[in-house]
Amino acid sequence: MDDLQNNVQVPTFFVCPISFEIMKDPVMLSTGITYDRDSIEKWLFSQKNEVCPVTKQVVVDIELTPNLTLRRLIQSWCALNPSSGVETLPKPRLPITKTEIIKLLKDSKSPHRQIESLKRLKTIVLENERNKRLLESVGAVDNLMFILNKVNNAMTSSTFTGEVTGASEALSILYHLKLSPTAIKSLFEKTGDFVETLTRVMQRAAGSESRTYAVMLLKSMFVVAESMHVTSLNPNFFTELVHILNDQISQKATKAALELLINVCSCGRNRIKAAEVGAVPVLIDTLLNHPEKRVSEMIIMVLDQICQCAEGRAELMKHGGGFEEDISCFFGGE
Repeated sequence: MDDLQNNVQVPTFFVCPISFEIMKDPVMLSTGITYDRDSIEKWLFSQKNEVCPVTKQVVVDIELTPNLTLRRLIQSWCALNPSSGVETLPKPRLPITKTEIIKLLKDSKSPHRQIESLKRLKTIVLENERNKRLLESVGAVDNLMFILNKVNNAMTSSTFTGEVTGASEALSILYHLKLSPTAIKSLFEKTGDFVETLTRVMQRAAGSESRTYAVMLLKSMFVVAESMHVTSLNPNFFTELVHILNDQISQKATKAALELLINVCSCGRNRIKAAEVGAVPVLIDTLLNHPEKRVSEMIIMVLDQICQCAEGRAELMKHGGGFEEDISCFFGGE
């Protein structure tokens, strides 16, 4: 803008209060202040600010309204000053709106439109931080929980034989929303036992993608879990984590399962549960056959925790090949 000002006076209301550049796509915040779209989206979503830069008011409604009148004024002014190096405004991009997202969420509950809608929502949530916030603000979490609840009900049926429609997509969207700690904590309370639902997905889903997203979502949840949720875990939870490690369905799933075990095995009772479902031999076999340093380090951390209980040390000593004699000295007892 400085170069332009040497040749032509730029009206001050054409300038974004954040970038101090001429606005290419002016949009109005709920506080009534207009900004360039790229600048205010970066401020709100990438930098995670919650107040209007000018008024310092908390931004309640994150949807941005195009300031079409101002854009036409800027466009006309640009057209009158090409000799001063002023360029014509580029065509503004059209971001997804609340109305469009609400329609997609509604369609995702329809058997005939579910997969198409969920795939579109997945594309939207992966585009940028703004879309993540927008989905969360219109109740996407509750909608996805409704779908996963149906998955849970289907998996408890005696006639269930494989993958449930929409499970992988719904889990992927929920994971990529990157919910706040407060929102994640609410997952423990919504629609019954969500941990049990994800455990069942790990157990009974035929597709590796569903199992991978289930364990990654559980990893995110237990980072902020309260102690009551950690201490009340079902042995099946540990059984399925061991299966994830044993099946080696993906690198992401392996790392998520290990991080999850590191977290929950801080509780002494969970160390016993993990030992009793056969975690130790699977961890040792994975350690012997996995070349990646970070994975090996995480396995050692999990083994160190589990072997702080008598059951874990006993499982360690049972492992064949004489390996236990070489490493047992690294694990302390109580």
